Amino acid sequence: MSPFTGSAARTPGWEHLRVDIADGVATVTLARPEKLNALTFGAYADLRDLLAELSRERSVRALVLAGEGRGFCSGGDVDEIIGATLGMDTAQLLDFNRMTGQVVRAIRECPFPVIAALHGVAAGAGAVLALAADFRVADPTARFAFLFTRVGLSGGDMGAAYLLPRVVGLGHATRLLMLGDPVRALEAERIGLISELTEEGAADEAAQRLARRLAEGPALAYAQTKALLTSELDMPMAAAIELDASTQALLMTGEDYAEFHAAFTEKRPPKWSGR
Repeated sequence: MSPFTGSAARTPGWEHLRVDIADGVATVTLARPEKLNALTFGAYADLRDLLAELSRERSVRALVLAGEGRGFCSGGDVDEIIGATLGMDTAQLLDFNRMTGQVVRAIRECPFPVIAALHGVAAGAGAVLALAADFRVADPTARFAFLFTRVGLSGGDMGAAYLLPRVVGLGHATRLLMLGDPVRALEAERIGLISELTEEGAADEAAQRLARRLAEGPALAYAQTKALLTSELDMPMAAAIELDASTQALLMTGEDYAEFHAAFTEKRPPKWSGR
């Protein structure tokens, strides 16, 4: 995302999310525990806009997406979204579905790693938000459920049919998206849906630990690695190798590359600047 801004000021507060930023780590918490953090129109829009703002500012080096209470996110609010969409016309429905997809694109395209800290349910749109993250850190209570066919809709919602086969393979993705059956943590780890499985109740702490590690590392190298992973999903090998070569050539002119050599020579840890 471009760092260039227009005349709009930074958003002073976020009504539908809890946002805490410290030492280069942003912690974004879905905070409707009484509704299992079900998403509303406002929550989607705030996520989309927050990720765009943080991407432009370039002050955040890692982001943790978490859920308050008994679970991560139960998906779209049945009353506030599903009920409301029944009264929308086609143009309005297209606007809504495009907005939810923009959130997923923002997670994949932002220049910092995103870590989903998971416990309890991650269902429907909540499962896709976790899927879009770069890392999924989960405790044994976590369970994923891609429930879209259960409400009469396509399982390919918000980019799920694009992302899930690339994470777990076509066979597992077909089963999960068509049947909508829940996948508990142990199976999710086995098929590659979970990056790290923690002790019960420890996912938030482990996600923060990973975020701090990433925030202290070579931010530009991480940003370019994430960009390549996303960009090269559909590229022919020759184009991907050429893009890798161009990216490495640019990074070799950067401060962090020179800093590694200096640190190695001086037998000290590198001091990464992210440039």
